Amino acid sequence: MRAIWTGAINFGLINIPVKMYSGSESRGGIDLKMLHKTDLGPIRYARICRKDGQEVPYEEIVKGYEYQDGDFVIMDDHDFDKVNAKKTSSIDITQFAHESEIDVRYYDKPYYLEPGKGAGKPYALLREALEKSNRIAIATFVLRNREHLAAVKPVGRVLVLNQLRFPAELREPGQLNLPDATEVASKEVDVALKLVDQLSEPFIPEDFHDTYTEELEQMIQDKIKGKKPTPVKDKVETKPDSKDLMAMLKASLEESAAGQKE
Repeated sequence: MRAIWTGAINFGLINIPVKMYSGSESRGGIDLKMLHKTDLGPIRYARICRKDGQEVPYEEIVKGYEYQDGDFVIMDDHDFDKVNAKKTSSIDITQFAHESEIDVRYYDKPYYLEPGKGAGKPYALLREALEKSNRIAIATFVLRNREHLAAVKPVGRVLVLNQLRFPAELREPGQLNLPDATEVASKEVDVALKLVDQLSEPFIPEDFHDTYTEELEQMIQDKIKGKKPTPVKDKVETKPDSKDLMAMLKASLEESAAGQKE
């Protein structure tokens, strides 16, 4: 893996040099190209200047802020670094908290932190302190010219930094049309709880995979070989009337029990 950021964790007066690596990767399914329908020529997207209509090479592109209509101030990498050099090279721990206190909507993206040369001991100290206190560290850091909130926690031997969203980045659900709990009968809740119990088991991430992409890949291979793709058929079942919630719950319980016996 290639480090995407190098800096240090500030833990009180302790400075822990670290390298940051992406902890996830986007698997966007099948990579389909945009083609011209008439001749299957690949479509490319060009960077066109609106003033002269000419394509602009990447090396001639700069970043600018439009402070009034048509007037820009140009910003380069040195300008961003000058804003606050310390912030751009540090993960500043501001407090510690219980992980349960963080709303799941705040989590955005995970990163791995690796200790820099000679930083093994303070890195291990922070990791063990978090592990034994059952706390996570709340911190701020700057990445790609933006300040972010973060939660740092140990996962095995590595410290994982989860980039968090700021409250202002979340949308409130206030305008959604949501039902009240009073719309559900207590007996229906009791049966739903039985179904939850029946389907409860330890979460093992490796048990899950992208079956849709696998089926799409198979369809592509069939088309390459000249075979006529066979649509995937779901098992046809007779479902109770959707308006009869209790009947659907009971049918779900029976289906779940039958599946567990197989």
